[in-house]
Amino acid sequence: MRLAGHMGTFIEDYALLSNQRTAALVSKHGSVDWFCVPRFDSGSVFTAMLGGPENGRWLLAPVHGEVVSRNYLDSSFVLRTLWASDTGQVLVTDFMPMEDPDSSIMRRVEGLSGTMTFEHELVMRYGYGKVPPWVRRNFDPVQGTESLVAVAGPNAAVLHAARLPKASHHTHRDTFEVRAGDVYDFEFNCYPGEAAIPAASDVGLAMTQTSRIWQDWAAKIPQHESHDALVRRSLLVLKALTHRETGGIVAAPTTSLPEFFGGERNWDYRFCWLRDAAMTLQVMMTHGFEEAALRWRDWLLRAIAGDHENLQILYGVGGERELPEKILQHLGGYGGAKPVRIGNAAVRQYQGDVVGEVMVALDDLRTMGAREDHFSWPLQKALLKYVLNNLKRKDHGLWEMRGTPQYFTHSRVMMWAALDAGVRAVTHHGQAGDTQRWERARDELREEILTKGFNQDLDSFTQTYATTEVDASLLVLAQVGFVDYADPRMLGTVAQLEKDLIDEHGYIRRYRTEVSGDGLPPGEFPFLVCTCWLVEQYAHSERLEDAKRLFAKLAGIVNDVGLIAEEFDPVSGHMAGNFPQALSHLGLIRAADAIAEAEGTRPYRARSGPH
Repeated sequence: MRLAGHMGTFIEDYALLSNQRTAALVSKHGSVDWFCVPRFDSGSVFTAMLGGPENGRWLLAPVHGEVVSRNYLDSSFVLRTLWASDTGQVLVTDFMPMEDPDSSIMRRVEGLSGTMTFEHELVMRYGYGKVPPWVRRNFDPVQGTESLVAVAGPNAAVLHAARLPKASHHTHRDTFEVRAGDVYDFEFNCYPGEAAIPAASDVGLAMTQTSRIWQDWAAKIPQHESHDALVRRSLLVLKALTHRETGGIVAAPTTSLPEFFGGERNWDYRFCWLRDAAMTLQVMMTHGFEEAALRWRDWLLRAIAGDHENLQILYGVGGERELPEKILQHLGGYGGAKPVRIGNAAVRQYQGDVVGEVMVALDDLRTMGAREDHFSWPLQKALLKYVLNNLKRKDHGLWEMRGTPQYFTHSRVMMWAALDAGVRAVTHHGQAGDTQRWERARDELREEILTKGFNQDLDSFTQTYATTEVDASLLVLAQVGFVDYADPRMLGTVAQLEKDLIDEHGYIRRYRTEVSGDGLPPGEFPFLVCTCWLVEQYAHSERLEDAKRLFAKLAGIVNDVGLIAEEFDPVSGHMAGNFPQALSHLGLIRAADAIAEAEGTRPYRARSGPH
């Protein structure tokens, strides 16, 4: 398997930097291989992750040396990498300043002992690794310093550093000695092309401020008895993937990291899926962050304002509707996995479950004491009207299958959950609404699901009404209270899932791609959130030891700085899919919470649970 980058970078070798507007990925090799500006879903200036060094990167690493350790500074996204060789030790600190109005990456190189020779290479390529900028040296008479300034149409960047690399064929390189006590600061600042060149910052001060901002937020996280570090870091990842101005939550900061190495299942996740964001909202609420939940509700109101019949399953970070899918032919793909896509054609799919996830999350928000405003409840009534208008419509399902629409059992259950949440808003929280119509539709839908979505011969719910196949999304049925975790029908479904979808390594696949008719070539690795759901099911159905054993496998996948991708290849031991993925991290949190609840050690409020 060929991997991205000239040094062979596995997905788990990356660490996340974030300023809550965008993100960057820096590898264990000291290279920033992915950086989109100014937003998560903007074009990238460093794209080596999906091609090679020639597609843009920022390397700062010793010519000879190895990584001794890598960690975030306490509960922050200030990354510290300790390098060592026979001749010395050097600490490199990477971060994105939180108080910078632009999007910048700062790097500090500190000599701890002896001497090490460092290599500095800056390759800027706008337009997802395609367009080299015009670069010049700029002298600042006020500060008496030189900087590198790059311009490419509307994009501009400046590199402030005590040592500037020299130009060579659209690349800038330098080699320098780092001795004990030396400190070298580097600041790469991206800004609008028409704006004035930003002045150099105090890197040490910015580091202190950034660390403080992250740690002040993390200080509000309740202590988790058994899995505190994992839960804390996962909550921080969800925060890092939330745009600070708009409140939109991206599914991941990357595009086209393959679900199957060398395959075609390569998608752009740098957008806000209503489903994923609603699930994130629930997790944030149960851990005490109602303010974040209310900000997301405000984002939702803006994004889907207008005709409810034009509801989309995903939007841009600012609520944008047009997200056309394109293929970038000039990129070779991670490990040769093509095509590389930007945008997402799933935006045009109808997925019947989405309103259910949103309504369940907003029901939880009400249960925790949040008040509806003059806009939020009318919007929810419009969403319920949308559900009623689409009750007979087939969809593409939770997994966004690109085959023929079906009646997916999970989607039908989530439509039931949406109607149930609407009824509860009236009966439990005093809202005004057509409960008679909602109750009738809810009860009829429940009867339909139990008749057509449950196979008596299999003693199991099925993926669709028209198949005997099962699907890991069926594990959600108990989570939303359609059946109890210990209901015989749910236990029978779990037994069928274990029989058909659990591999020899103990991980569960989403569904059998070889017979699914999902419109794509077969082949993918275990989807990690599904295994998290199975942990939940075990923990809530008196299989606590099974839950703990399976959770330990999941915890073992997490990389050295607490991050996890969408999928995992148990044969090679490497992560797959976009990284880090919000859905996987929120799945880990829920799984840890379920175990804590079963053990009686949960120190925070549980969600409202089955109704």
